[in-house]
This record gives sequence, C-alpha cells and structure tokens, in this order.
Amino acid sequence: MDHSPALSPEAIDIAVEDGEIETGLHPIFERMPSSVSFNKLRKRLLRQTRQAMDDFGMLKGAKRWLVGISGGKDSYSLLALLMDLQWRGLLPVEIIACNLDQGQPNFPKHILPEYLASIGVKHRIEYRDTYSIVKEKVPTGATYCSLCSRLRRGNLYRIAREEGCDALVLGHHREDILETFFMNFFHGGRLASMPAKLLNDEGDLMLLRPLAYAAEDDLAKFAAAMEFPIIPCDLCGSQDGLERNAMKAMLGDLERRMPGRKDTMLRALGHVNPSHLLDPKLFDFQSLTPEPKE
Repeated sequence: MDHSPALSPEAIDIAVEDGEIETGLHPIFERMPSSVSFNKLRKRLLRQTRQAMDDFGMLKGAKRWLVGISGGKDSYSLLALLMDLQWRGLLPVEIIACNLDQGQPNFPKHILPEYLASIGVKHRIEYRDTYSIVKEKVPTGATYCSLCSRLRRGNLYRIAREEGCDALVLGHHREDILETFFMNFFHGGRLASMPAKLLNDEGDLMLLRPLAYAAEDDLAKFAAAMEFPIIPCDLCGSQDGLERNAMKAMLGDLERRMPGRKDTMLRALGHVNPSHLLDPKLFDFQSLTPEPKE
C-alpha cells in the first residue's frame, strides 16, 4: 500500500540501477529458488517497510534496535526485511534480535538460537518464566493475551535498555492494527489502535512497528517461501473464542465480499477529522459559532 510518491513501486529497482544501494540478494535469500512472484512479494514488503519508516520518522536518532523475535511468521519476516534493508544501506542502525523464552511447556529452545546464528545476526535469548505467572493469575476460561503481552513487553524494554538500544521493534502488521482498532471500537468504547511509532511510558525508548502497512497474507506467503522454522504459541494459541479471532473473522468476511476494504480502513486511520467526530477534547465545539451576519 503506497501513501506517497516518495517510495513508488519502482523505488528500490531505480536505486539499484543508480548505484544507490547494493545489487543482488542478501545472503538469506540466496538459497531461495528464482521466482517472479516471490521477488514481487519481497519488493512489495520492502517498499511497505521503507514507507512506514519514512512516514513515521522511525530512523530519526536511531542507532540500535532490539528486534523482538517470537518464532512466528511475522517476527521472522520483519527480521529478514530489516536485514535486507540494512545490507542495502537503507537502514543505518545496528540490529539485535531477541527472543524471550517465556517458559511455555515443550518450547523448542534450540530452534531460535540455531537459526539466528545461521543467518549471522547478533542475538540474545532471555529466559523468564512468565508462563507460570499468566497461568496463576488469569482465571480459567479467561484470555491470556493481555497479561502475557504486558509481561513480555516489560521484559523486552528492560533488555533493550541493557543492550543500549533506543527502540524496541515488533512485527505487528496491517491486520493486527485493524483488529485492535475494532476491539477498542466494539468493546472499549474508544477510537484507538496500535500506533506505528510510540514513546514508552518512561520516555526513554521508542516502540516501532515497521510492518504497519504489510498484509498478513503477504507475510504468511513470504514466511512459507523462506521456510522459517515456525514455533507455534501453546498459550494463547490454544484458546478458542478470543475477541481478536472474532475481529479477524469479521475483517476477513468484509474483505471477501468487498475486496480492498482493509486497505481503505487502514488509510482511514491516517486521515482523521476531529471536527467530524464527537470528542470535545480533540475539537473545541464550545467555541464553534457562526460568523455574525452583516
């Protein structure tokens, strides 16, 4: 999804031709079979990632990023795209990949360190048994995601500080943003979603989501083609009936009946008109009066 002509679909190819960036493929892509469809997909995701970083000023003051790696398709894809951009000279930051091992039963501890070492990225594996805390605190039948994510986020912020990073970078994508918006809309009574760029409560770290414009289906195809060693979540992934699943189903149904609605809704989140809403804190309705007639 393009939001300005600054990064057109041909931007990366033109930069290659002009010698602005490295030609060829990053080593992580060299073993991939040559495919026109995969190359188009890769370039689209790179373009959308660059667009998000440009639109939200993610590179301002950036020197070192901690990239959260869960073992899922989204975070693997995020890391691969960031490494590609870094290799091409388009991402002048140091990357540290980090997985927080939360103590889930049967978690394959060897997969992530072996994979991260194989692609030559600096990484840190941290063990914190938040799984037991979540199981203890959350009543039977309730959803684990909220507490689990808060505990994970707190630990990742701590690790980012210890590693001297200025940002925590996560793999949330277009669908995550839309689902969160509708969860807040239907259940929270507020218009809010996941911002692509957020300053944490302490004011010392940025939280960045460079995949904000990327479609989940594209990331799934990318991850499958790359053959990432996916690790399923045995905590929230084992629960049925989550509110987020309901939002995902609703959005999927809308997209099937009216293709392109997801992109339209995402654009709407970037085109807000406070005077046409109902929040007097955002717009001074009290002072709104007609001009006196002559």
